[in-house]
Amino acid sequence: MFIRRSLRHGKWLVLAAGAVGFAFVFCGSVPSRTAVAAETNSVASGDAPPLDTDTPDPTPFTGDPEIKTRLDSPGKPTVAGERLHGWLLRRFYNAHEYQMVWDGHPAEAARMLRDAVLHAADHGLDPGLFHGNALGERGPNLSPVERDLLLSDAFLSYADALARGAMPIEERMDDEDLTPEPVDIVAVIDAAIAAPDPAKMIEALAPASAEYEAMRRAYAEYRAIALGTPGLRTKTGRPPLERAAAAEPRMRQLVVNLERLRWLPRQMPRDRVVVNAAIARLQLFRDDRPVFTTRVVVGETDKQTPELQSTINDVLFNPPWNIPRSIAQKEILPKVAADPGYLASHHMRFRSNGAIQQEAGAYSALGRLKFEMTDRYDVYLHDTPTKSLFQSTSRMMSHGCVRVENPRVLAVMLLGQPIEAIDKGIAAGHTSRRALPVPMPIFIVYQTAYVESDGSVQYRGDPYERDEEIWRYPHPGTTTAGCPRFPCWPA
Repeated sequence: MFIRRSLRHGKWLVLAAGAVGFAFVFCGSVPSRTAVAAETNSVASGDAPPLDTDTPDPTPFTGDPEIKTRLDSPGKPTVAGERLHGWLLRRFYNAHEYQMVWDGHPAEAARMLRDAVLHAADHGLDPGLFHGNALGERGPNLSPVERDLLLSDAFLSYADALARGAMPIEERMDDEDLTPEPVDIVAVIDAAIAAPDPAKMIEALAPASAEYEAMRRAYAEYRAIALGTPGLRTKTGRPPLERAAAAEPRMRQLVVNLERLRWLPRQMPRDRVVVNAAIARLQLFRDDRPVFTTRVVVGETDKQTPELQSTINDVLFNPPWNIPRSIAQKEILPKVAADPGYLASHHMRFRSNGAIQQEAGAYSALGRLKFEMTDRYDVYLHDTPTKSLFQSTSRMMSHGCVRVENPRVLAVMLLGQPIEAIDKGIAAGHTSRRALPVPMPIFIVYQTAYVESDGSVQYRGDPYERDEEIWRYPHPGTTTAGCPRFPCWPA
């Protein structure tokens, strides 16, 4: 049985351990999932290394000493029992010379931003993550400094959650490696303060895709059913409580997958390849519409295909397979020990560095085509001689790479060459490389709820059991199967 490791490591440790990672992240040997964490501007981590204060500043301090003391004190700052995001606040107040911000600006801007935070549930986010309850219930009892800090933290953390997800990359498992382009959250808040519609500027940080909007609409519908909204028209005659109970799992599934969409670029490339590992499917998009769809085989549950973004640059014809050391040690060498002729019978040989290579050919585990891309897992797309695997309902059968059912068609579309040219390159028998005329972005995602090209939202199972970790992040002590209270956050 696959046991997930719960120990969290800093992602920078994974990146720094290049030599150790040699046997850890090879294609065909994607490791057991490991969680990562770092002190950054995340909703839950709450703090990060402070600004560099080694060099004394000769400028006299003219800010509010209470704000500076609270933010410079050891440990994570808190207000009214709410943990704050110290490093974001330090950057924000440093830019404002540690003066109170919200008393010096029109109250309307703060009100509009606060209203946006209180409607975070429209994005499947719990307003409580952004001090929604504290601002409402305890707001009148806060001191001016406490109120200023809490408002700033609410706006900064909500903007950060829309821009890159409430569960940022530093808090995710190591194989959840998608992240959108960086955003200067402090600059966005400063611009929003002066804008006619501050909330609109914050909302613009969320993904702009039609997929995100379709999933938000579906979430709003299920949330309304779960909350028992009076007068809601439904297609079922089931009693309200029964409808609500049936809506809850879908609502949570949509919350999780809205979060995953926030891990992607806010504007996805209009030409792209998308592999959804949750349903083992590949799609090629041209001008933001799917023009080619095929089944794929992805990693087994203990060798899960990671979520990542990369670029396909080349197609390799008749690729040899340089067998990852971990596979060689665990699978090949024991067979060689039992059968000295195993390597020869499988067209394999030892290379000068001690690694094992399988020669190119119809028998190669990579088949006749390999779509080359660069990522720290050494995961890529490739052909396979075992075509029968694509007929299986559950296609989690690889060591982590993605096997493509119709690789020749994909090669035609990526290279812009006729099928005869692809067949001729294969028939030549020797290994050759052809560069794509334009490198193609590729996204390997894991979406258990997703939007089809007709706008319909589809729901599938969770074969890698990743949904619960995302749900529990803002809802500790709960599971995707149920909440200790209903609804899971206020209307």
